[in-house]
Amino acid sequence: MTHRILILGGTTEARQVAGILSVRSDLAITLSLAGRTENPAAQGVPVRVGGFGGVDGLALYLHETDVDLLIDATHPYAAQISANAAKAARRSGVPIVALKRPGWEPAEGDQWTLVDGVTSSVTALGSAQRRVFLALGRQEITAFEAAPQHHYLIRSVDPVEPRLTVPDATYLLARGPFQEPDEHSLLQEHRIDVVVSKNSGGEATYGKIAAARALGIEVVMIRRPALPDVTSAETVESLAAMVDHFLVGHVLGPAADRGV
Repeated sequence: MTHRILILGGTTEARQVAGILSVRSDLAITLSLAGRTENPAAQGVPVRVGGFGGVDGLALYLHETDVDLLIDATHPYAAQISANAAKAARRSGVPIVALKRPGWEPAEGDQWTLVDGVTSSVTALGSAQRRVFLALGRQEITAFEAAPQHHYLIRSVDPVEPRLTVPDATYLLARGPFQEPDEHSLLQEHRIDVVVSKNSGGEATYGKIAAARALGIEVVMIRRPALPDVTSAETVESLAAMVDHFLVGHVLGPAADRGV
């Protein structure tokens, strides 16, 4: 029997989970991407691009495609997608497991200002002119038009279009991972005073946090949103090891659970 697994992705871990599971002949993997990145990295498995149409659309998709397991491996800040996934899984009776990457913890020497959202991070910059590195997605940076007095360094995978209506901004195109020595040089080269970041967790983008600490630069850190309470794993390996338990329970029913 071939079991169908839908992975909600857009993260490095989603691609890694797909890679681990795709070598199994008893699994058919589909990786779903929201489509916000114009040229995503190669995924190595069949990919579906675009939204589902909310909870109803995702629940219908799970039913019509006979999905046996839903894996939520989206970004820690994709709160709406995760909420929709949890509701759609319950509605359709499909088990769900989430990959919840641990957040970063402040270390000695860090100068973090914690805020609850992008709008609050704009306020946290203050009124005096500063040189700001916006380590955020391009969909979120328009909020900083409310503070045009600052100089902004903006790095993104795809071009920012339209550009911000601020008088002083520098745009860089780059795809991570970003190593600490390179981030150290970047912050120095652009004479950055403050970094605005989400607490994404993981190693791929931690370099800027470590570099800011070494240089004594403030980090305005946006706290994580609340996510639905579903079974979860913190690593790719532990999530992959959980898959069979969910498949047995779903395909064979409650009686099989007693033998697990």
